[in-house]
Amino acid sequence: MDTRAMHWGIVGGGMLGLTLALRLSARGHQVTVIEAAPCLGGLASAWRLGDITWDRHYHVTLLSDTHTRGLLAELGLERDMQWVQTRTGFYTGGRLHSMSNTVEFLRFPPLGPVDKARLALTILYASRVRDWRRLERIPVADWLRRLSGERTFQRIWLPLLRSKLGENYTRTSAAFIWATIQRMYAARRSGLKKEMFGYVPGGYARILDRLAERLRERGVGIVTGSPTQRVTRAGSRLRVTTAGGASQIFDRVAVTVPAPLAARLCPEMDEGERARLEAIEYQGIVCASVLLKAPLASYYVTNITESWVPFTAVIEMSALVDRAEFGGRSLVYLPRYAAGNDAVFEATDEELRERFLAALERMYPHFHRDQVECFQVSRVRHVHALSTLGYSERLPPMRSSVPGLFIVNSSHIVNGTLNVNETVGLADRALEAIAHDNRG
Repeated sequence: MDTRAMHWGIVGGGMLGLTLALRLSARGHQVTVIEAAPCLGGLASAWRLGDITWDRHYHVTLLSDTHTRGLLAELGLERDMQWVQTRTGFYTGGRLHSMSNTVEFLRFPPLGPVDKARLALTILYASRVRDWRRLERIPVADWLRRLSGERTFQRIWLPLLRSKLGENYTRTSAAFIWATIQRMYAARRSGLKKEMFGYVPGGYARILDRLAERLRERGVGIVTGSPTQRVTRAGSRLRVTTAGGASQIFDRVAVTVPAPLAARLCPEMDEGERARLEAIEYQGIVCASVLLKAPLASYYVTNITESWVPFTAVIEMSALVDRAEFGGRSLVYLPRYAAGNDAVFEATDEELRERFLAALERMYPHFHRDQVECFQVSRVRHVHALSTLGYSERLPPMRSSVPGLFIVNSSHIVNGTLNVNETVGLADRALEAIAHDNRG
């Protein structure tokens, strides 16, 4: 227990805010979590799809995800993890190819032998690089062209970069692709590098229920459906005002919402600090969850290099998760990453349904839309911060200019990619930065 127990307010009830609350309560602090949405979890939240409940967005645990696995162990869920060897597909040139092992990689038609050798060496080299700060100064396109060659860049890397970053890839640093390769490479076994991915039966609905139960056992207050309006000084303490004018006073406050939103919620931070937060650019996501009567293919993830396809990839969750979780049916995610001001966010569910299902029918000749039992769309404008050139040098520190106020969000994942493991790890790192602050 810390020698001086305080009352902490956590603005944001996603995995970051909940893990911070768990850690602070373990140190003897009183904690209250304030979440705008009617349920906890943020990007990891679950929802109802027809007659099943599953994750709103796709998530998977890798063998190397030590932070997530550690948290699950604390919650008594790690022993229930189901580990599955998955397969990877590639849709290019109007055809679906398997690229799940070395033999299939060597047979991959779009690339010649030299291209494949350079691609393999690029991935191997990136997996061994340790100085990610040096990569922050190099545009990702320049780095990949130099290592993999122009043809491999045009046929493989560029479509994949555009699918995640749009045209913002031109301003993104090589640290972005380095972080992606680091995580995926660490997750694979030796030999043919087969992927082993895991999930908890019941999905994140079960994980979040157990986490909320543990927090309440520790006396943590949880307030949902209460959007925060502003965080301001109240003498030597801080006031959190929520919709309707209600407010609470705290000794310390950690704001875990995306950086531009945090800048608007905290008007008393100095002007330069707020400007730096507002300048952080985010990619958003429009993600369709599709419940099908039959599977599309046997791949957990199918990467797409065709520009006409309106979504980023095909994530067939039922290629990983036991289909009994879905009543014997197949669950597919169709994500589209885009800047928050992209027109795709204004498209109606019916418009997206028509575009997405028409693309699936073209990609999978055996598929017909009458196999769809449920089609729901999630829209989030702030998902991950763009890893622009020199990103970490411009990021404000977690400790704000207002005594007792901390800004901790996914933009502070500067040497990784946004996922649950990195989020839990960020909470653990942030704890050391914020828990011993003595300003008041």
